[in-house]
Amino acid sequence: MGPFRQFENKKLQQLLDTAYDMFWKFGFTRVSIEELCLEARVSKMTFYKHFKNKTELIRFLLYEMSEYSLKQYEDIMSEDIPFVDKVRKSVQLKLKQTENISEAFFNDFQKVNDPELNKVVQEQRVSNIKVVTDWYIKAQKEGDVRQDIKPEFIIYFLNHMMEMVKDPNLLKIYKEPHNLIMELTNFFFYGLLPVDTRK
Repeated sequence: MGPFRQFENKKLQQLLDTAYDMFWKFGFTRVSIEELCLEARVSKMTFYKHFKNKTELIRFLLYEMSEYSLKQYEDIMSEDIPFVDKVRKSVQLKLKQTENISEAFFNDFQKVNDPELNKVVQEQRVSNIKVVTDWYIKAQKEGDVRQDIKPEFIIYFLNHMMEMVKDPNLLKIYKEPHNLIMELTNFFFYGLLPVDTRK
């Protein structure tokens, strides 16, 4: 079951779950529609009933995954718990979301050559960064984040993190893309100093 809302149409759900599993493991450029339909045990007719091509399926999945992820973060941020616990839960969520990400998927996602897909990826990044920044501005007003940090710096840092994730020299240091993503996530939240909130 993929990280997105569930659909009543069982064939569509099978197709989406299989697409997610295969893309996550092999990347989306290597998986053909034929292989996908065979693995999902649906006909190509079923595929084309829902999507005109593979690009449309990928775009749909990326959008669904992003919306689902944002909803999970919103649920955490709306909980009536101390902000430090919200941060801990956010880091745990990021850990879960990036677990088992393959290098093939990561590379495909970072080096999208298709203009349509690139537009979707960029729009989702901008949207996600805005939501996260808004949370931290709110937390700053409530005294949960240092007052001397400018919101513009948070936005800059989050954008720069996206660029750092693409850096091949930095990626070489880590066994898996997931490890780099978590390193950056932990550094954003906790900095260099060991703190009790990470326990």
